[in-house]
Amino acid sequence: MVIRDALAGHDLLVQSPTGSGKTLAFGVPLVDLIGPRERGPQALVLAPTRELAGQIVDELSSLAEARRLRIAAVYGGVGFGPQMKAAGRADIVVATPGRLEDLIGRGAVSLGVVRVLVLDEADRMLDMGFRPAVDRIVALTPDERQTLFFSATLEGAAGRVAASYTRDARSHTHAEPDRGEPAVEHRFVKVDSQDAKLDHLVEQLSGEDVGRSLVFVRTKRGADKLVKRLRDRHLAAVAMHGNKSQRQREQALSRFERGKVMTLVATDVAARGIDVPDVQRVINYDAPEDREAYVHRVGRTGRAGRTGTGISFVLAEQTEEMRRIGASLGLAHGLGGPDRTGPSAPARRRRSRRRRAGATA
Repeated sequence: MVIRDALAGHDLLVQSPTGSGKTLAFGVPLVDLIGPRERGPQALVLAPTRELAGQIVDELSSLAEARRLRIAAVYGGVGFGPQMKAAGRADIVVATPGRLEDLIGRGAVSLGVVRVLVLDEADRMLDMGFRPAVDRIVALTPDERQTLFFSATLEGAAGRVAASYTRDARSHTHAEPDRGEPAVEHRFVKVDSQDAKLDHLVEQLSGEDVGRSLVFVRTKRGADKLVKRLRDRHLAAVAMHGNKSQRQREQALSRFERGKVMTLVATDVAARGIDVPDVQRVINYDAPEDREAYVHRVGRTGRAGRTGTGISFVLAEQTEEMRRIGASLGLAHGLGGPDRTGPSAPARRRRSRRRRAGATA
């Protein structure tokens, strides 16, 4: 249905979870809707992270080549020169917003002939603060373009943005098929302190047949610190976050994918583009910010019919929020009833603001 409506020229609003195969859902019609040109991209795909941009290019390269279309990835962390040259000649540009604006400012890319605009994982682009940049980029594309908007949610801010970017859009909702028994086991572990979290993590990673484990932390500094502390406990791990160069990030992900290192410690933003099918467990070393963050994190395991485990370490002051997240997802969180002695609402809001301020990835 998505491919058919896209080929018919309709704008689309597609609500689809991470890892549901949406790249081909927009990629297959995309290469059929455009043809080779001498100059200027006819299709633009915006993605929130460089990892996701790279993965999109990898998936679409064979399709584009079959149609004699040139495709280029545009993202930060690497030199401008090769990207400027490739983007200037490309029929399809897959880009993160910040680096694309840099190239536009340098006169390397013009969006005046874009016929198809795709926004992939649009909700995360908004969460990461890209709305102003995306607005400016969209304004540079022709009004008569076709827009395909893909997001894990079409509620709230994402829905309002989707409505402003599209015209008479067809809506589609893709849900994971019901496989009977849940693919992911959810565990919530009460811990007394940060040091106790490390002890619990070491225990989780030290068993036999642990398999690939993706560990989430809140900050870049926290990721590096945790990797060092794990190595002190004779457990190999690699970190992935925004302060790493593109080469370092690619090397870390490659070692994790090939099983050279079985533990990857990542921030939310850096992990957004990770698509490793056989992650056996996701461990929330630092509690997720909200329900959506929990879903995105734990959704990295239990994919493609496999089973997995999501483990969350919960400090006393995080119990109430994690209880709400678990209850909203219908999970047996085991964290008890409402905490009548917990912090007041203003205190919770102050703590939330502090968490957001420190969560830059």
